[in-house]
Amino acid sequence: MHTFVVIDFETTGLSPAHGARPTEIAAVLVRNGKIQDSYQSLMNAGVYIPYMIEELTGISNDMVRAAPKVSTVMQEVGEFVGDHPLVAHNAAFDKKFLDAEFARLKIKRRQEFVCSLLLARRVFPSAPSHKLSALATTLGLQGAKRYHRALADAEVTAHLLLHIKEALQERYRLPHISHELMLALQNVPRSQLAAYVAKYSAAKTI
Repeated sequence: MHTFVVIDFETTGLSPAHGARPTEIAAVLVRNGKIQDSYQSLMNAGVYIPYMIEELTGISNDMVRAAPKVSTVMQEVGEFVGDHPLVAHNAAFDKKFLDAEFARLKIKRRQEFVCSLLLARRVFPSAPSHKLSALATTLGLQGAKRYHRALADAEVTAHLLLHIKEALQERYRLPHISHELMLALQNVPRSQLAAYVAKYSAAKTI
Protein backbone atom coordinates (compact mmCIF):
# COMPACT_ATOMS: atom_id res chain seq x y z
CA MET A 1 0.00 0.00 0.00
CA HIS A 2 2.54 2.53 -1.20
CA THR A 3 -0.09 4.93 -2.59
CA PHE A 4 -3.50 5.81 -1.21
CA VAL A 5 -5.97 8.69 -1.03
CA VAL A 6 -7.53 9.94 2.21
CA ILE A 7 -11.05 11.37 1.88
CA ASP A 8 -12.80 13.67 4.35
CA PHE A 9 -16.20 15.35 4.06
CA GLU A 10 -17.85 18.15 5.99
CA THR A 11 -21.62 17.95 5.59
CA THR A 12 -24.96 19.49 6.59
CA GLY A 13 -25.95 16.42 8.61
CA LEU A 14 -25.28 12.79 9.43
CA SER A 15 -26.76 10.94 6.48
CA PRO A 16 -27.57 11.53 2.81
CA ALA A 17 -30.56 9.24 3.36
CA HIS A 18 -32.06 12.05 5.48
CA GLY A 19 -31.27 14.81 2.99
CA ALA A 20 -27.80 15.81 4.20
CA ARG A 21 -25.35 17.01 1.55
CA PRO A 22 -21.64 17.83 1.57
CA THR A 23 -20.32 21.33 2.16
CA GLU A 24 -16.60 20.60 1.82
CA ILE A 25 -14.32 17.79 0.73
CA ALA A 26 -10.61 17.12 0.85
CA ALA A 27 -8.63 14.34 -0.78
CA VAL A 28 -4.99 13.81 0.17
CA LEU A 29 -2.70 11.67 -1.98
CA VAL A 30 -0.04 9.76 -0.03
CA ARG A 31 2.79 8.04 -1.87
CA ASN A 32 5.73 6.17 -0.32
CA GLY A 33 4.98 7.47 3.16
CA LYS A 34 4.58 11.16 2.30
CA ILE A 35 1.75 13.49 1.32
CA GLN A 36 2.40 14.26 -2.34
CA ASP A 37 -0.73 16.12 -3.44
CA SER A 38 -4.12 17.29 -2.22
CA TYR A 39 -7.49 18.53 -3.42
CA GLN A 40 -9.82 20.67 -1.30
CA SER A 41 -12.95 22.63 -2.04
CA LEU A 42 -16.08 24.01 -0.47
CA MET A 43 -19.18 23.15 -2.51
CA ASN A 44 -22.70 24.40 -3.00
CA ALA A 45 -25.34 21.68 -2.86
CA GLY A 46 -28.20 24.13 -2.41
CA VAL A 47 -28.94 22.83 1.10
CA TYR A 48 -29.17 24.98 4.24
CA ILE A 49 -26.45 24.49 6.85
CA PRO A 50 -27.94 24.27 10.36
CA TYR A 51 -26.52 26.63 12.98
CA MET A 52 -25.12 23.72 15.04
CA ILE A 53 -23.15 22.45 12.04
CA GLU A 54 -21.90 25.94 11.22
CA GLU A 55 -20.64 26.29 14.80
CA LEU A 56 -18.88 22.92 14.58
CA THR A 57 -17.17 23.38 11.21
CA GLY A 58 -17.00 27.13 10.77
CA ILE A 59 -18.53 26.69 7.32
CA SER A 60 -21.37 29.16 6.79
CA ASN A 61 -24.22 29.38 4.31
CA ASP A 62 -22.59 32.47 2.81
CA MET A 63 -19.37 30.54 2.24
CA VAL A 64 -21.00 27.69 0.34
CA ARG A 65 -23.28 30.06 -1.57
CA ALA A 66 -20.18 31.42 -3.30
CA ALA A 67 -18.60 27.97 -3.75
CA PRO A 68 -18.58 25.78 -6.90
CA LYS A 69 -21.53 23.48 -7.55
CA VAL A 70 -21.31 20.11 -5.85
CA SER A 71 -21.45 18.34 -9.21
CA THR A 72 -18.34 20.18 -10.43
CA VAL A 73 -16.41 19.44 -7.25
CA MET A 74 -17.34 15.75 -7.13
CA GLN A 75 -16.40 15.27 -10.78
CA GLU A 76 -12.98 16.68 -9.98
CA VAL A 77 -12.71 14.48 -6.90
CA GLY A 78 -13.46 11.41 -9.00
CA GLU A 79 -10.63 12.33 -11.36
CA PHE A 80 -8.25 13.00 -8.45
CA VAL A 81 -9.04 9.70 -6.71
CA GLY A 82 -8.95 7.50 -9.82
CA ASP A 83 -8.29 3.88 -8.87
CA HIS A 84 -6.14 4.62 -5.81
CA PRO A 85 -6.99 2.80 -2.55
CA LEU A 86 -9.22 4.92 -0.30
CA VAL A 87 -8.86 5.73 3.40
CA ALA A 88 -11.06 7.67 5.84
CA HIS A 89 -11.46 8.01 9.59
CA ASN A 90 -14.89 6.55 10.38
CA ALA A 91 -15.09 5.51 6.74
CA ALA A 92 -18.74 4.45 7.00
CA PHE A 93 -19.65 8.15 7.19
CA ASP A 94 -17.52 9.40 4.29
CA LYS A 95 -18.34 6.37 2.14
CA LYS A 96 -22.08 7.13 2.38
CA PHE A 97 -21.59 10.67 1.13
CA LEU A 98 -19.07 9.78 -1.56
CA ASP A 99 -21.33 7.08 -2.96
CA ALA A 100 -24.43 9.29 -2.80
CA GLU A 101 -22.76 12.14 -4.67
CA PHE A 102 -21.08 9.82 -7.17
CA ALA A 103 -24.46 8.18 -7.83
CA ARG A 104 -25.89 11.57 -8.83
CA LEU A 105 -23.14 11.79 -11.45
CA LYS A 106 -23.45 8.12 -12.46
CA ILE A 107 -19.93 7.46 -11.18
CA LYS A 108 -19.28 4.13 -9.47
CA ARG A 109 -16.63 3.84 -6.77
CA ARG A 110 -14.21 1.11 -7.78
CA GLN A 111 -12.38 0.45 -4.51
CA GLU A 112 -13.12 -0.29 -0.87
CA PHE A 113 -12.33 2.03 2.05
CA VAL A 114 -9.75 1.33 4.70
CA CYS A 115 -11.07 2.77 7.97
CA SER A 116 -8.39 4.24 10.23
CA LEU A 117 -10.89 4.32 13.12
CA LEU A 118 -11.49 0.57 12.99
CA LEU A 119 -7.78 -0.14 12.62
CA ALA A 120 -6.84 2.20 15.48
CA ARG A 121 -9.26 0.40 17.79
CA ARG A 122 -7.44 -2.85 17.06
CA VAL A 123 -3.86 -1.62 16.95
CA PHE A 124 -4.07 0.92 19.80
CA PRO A 125 -6.80 -0.53 22.06
CA SER A 126 -5.56 1.30 25.17
CA ALA A 127 -5.89 4.78 23.64
CA PRO A 128 -8.20 6.90 25.84
CA SER A 129 -10.34 7.73 22.79
CA HIS A 130 -10.29 6.78 19.13
CA LYS A 131 -11.65 10.09 17.88
CA LEU A 132 -9.27 11.61 15.35
CA SER A 133 -8.34 14.62 17.50
CA ALA A 134 -7.70 12.42 20.55
CA LEU A 135 -5.56 9.95 18.59
CA ALA A 136 -3.56 12.82 17.12
CA THR A 137 -2.73 14.03 20.63
CA THR A 138 -2.12 10.56 22.10
CA LEU A 139 0.14 9.44 19.26
CA GLY A 140 1.80 12.81 18.65
CA LEU A 141 0.76 12.90 15.01
CA GLN A 142 1.72 15.60 12.56
CA GLY A 143 -0.96 17.91 11.24
CA ALA A 144 -3.11 20.87 12.08
CA LYS A 145 -4.82 21.15 15.44
CA ARG A 146 -7.96 22.59 13.85
CA TYR A 147 -10.49 19.82 13.35
CA HIS A 148 -13.82 19.53 11.50
CA ARG A 149 -12.36 21.10 8.37
CA ALA A 150 -11.83 18.65 5.56
CA LEU A 151 -8.20 19.24 4.61
CA ALA A 152 -6.92 19.38 8.19
CA ASP A 153 -8.75 16.16 9.08
CA ALA A 154 -7.61 14.38 5.91
CA GLU A 155 -3.98 15.28 6.56
CA VAL A 156 -4.12 14.06 10.17
CA THR A 157 -5.84 10.86 9.00
CA ALA A 158 -3.03 10.31 6.49
CA HIS A 159 -0.44 10.55 9.27
CA LEU A 160 -2.55 8.24 11.46
CA LEU A 161 -2.74 5.56 8.76
CA LEU A 162 1.02 5.75 8.22
CA HIS A 163 1.53 5.42 11.99
CA ILE A 164 -0.76 2.36 12.07
CA LYS A 165 1.17 0.78 9.20
CA GLU A 166 4.48 1.33 10.98
CA ALA A 167 3.11 -0.14 14.21
CA LEU A 168 1.85 -3.23 12.41
CA GLN A 169 5.11 -3.71 10.54
CA GLU A 170 7.16 -3.43 13.72
CA ARG A 171 4.81 -5.55 15.86
CA TYR A 172 4.49 -8.40 13.38
CA ARG A 173 7.82 -7.97 11.53
CA LEU A 174 6.17 -7.42 8.16
CA PRO A 175 8.18 -6.03 5.22
CA HIS A 176 5.16 -4.11 3.96
CA ILE A 177 1.43 -3.69 4.54
CA SER A 178 -0.88 -4.13 1.57
CA HIS A 179 -4.30 -2.52 1.06
CA GLU A 180 -5.73 -6.04 1.03
CA LEU A 181 -4.32 -6.75 4.50
CA MET A 182 -5.58 -3.43 5.90
CA LEU A 183 -9.08 -4.15 4.58
CA ALA A 184 -9.03 -7.55 6.27
CA LEU A 185 -7.56 -6.43 9.60
CA GLN A 186 -10.19 -3.75 10.17
CA ASN A 187 -12.77 -6.55 10.44
CA VAL A 188 -10.71 -9.00 12.51
CA PRO A 189 -11.44 -9.13 16.27
CA ARG A 190 -8.58 -7.58 18.24
CA SER A 191 -7.90 -10.86 20.07
CA GLN A 192 -7.35 -12.64 16.75
CA LEU A 193 -5.14 -10.03 15.11
CA ALA A 194 -1.80 -11.80 15.64
CA ALA A 195 -3.17 -15.14 14.47
CA TYR A 196 -4.66 -13.59 11.35
CA VAL A 197 -1.44 -11.81 10.42
CA ALA A 198 0.55 -15.03 10.91
CA LYS A 199 -1.88 -16.95 8.69
CA TYR A 200 -1.84 -14.20 6.07
CA SER A 201 1.98 -14.06 6.02
CA ALA A 202 2.25 -17.84 5.73
CA ALA A 203 -0.19 -17.89 2.81
CA LYS A 204 1.82 -15.23 0.99
CA THR A 205 5.03 -17.27 1.25
CA ILE A 206 3.52 -20.43 -0.24
